[in-house]
Amino acid sequence: MSTHDDVRDAPGPAAPDATTVEALGSLSKALETAERARGHLYGFHQLTGTADFELDRAVRLLREAGHHAWADRVESEILGRNVIPGHWTYQIVEAYNETYYEPFREVERTAVSALAGGREHRFEARLQRERRTPGHPDHAPAEGADA
Repeated sequence: MSTHDDVRDAPGPAAPDATTVEALGSLSKALETAERARGHLYGFHQLTGTADFELDRAVRLLREAGHHAWADRVESEILGRNVIPGHWTYQIVEAYNETYYEPFREVERTAVSALAGGREHRFEARLQRERRTPGHPDHAPAEGADA
């Protein structure tokens, strides 16, 4: 189970050494970056789909304006076109998720479970404790959490 509470690592095997905490922090940061890349990929997917649907309007307006040859060309050459050979954007998203994102997420989760007792963000929690100004109300840990 993950928690965002600021508690000190308990002694024993669940409390990893500083290098392990740093390594897991780096692994999590890499996963967060992959999450951002995945978001951009979904943005690409949605923007491309929006552009493709807007082509319907362009084709209709070209026909209304009497430019039937241009309407036919846009409709046959661009509307519904693959973005890379054999693939629409949703297939790229699916392949990214299946081939890269899901395995990455699983490895990160498994590493945190095995090496940090399942507690995420130990690196950030350590930084939070180290950067806290004692006695400052906006630096106080959450109620019930250790300082």
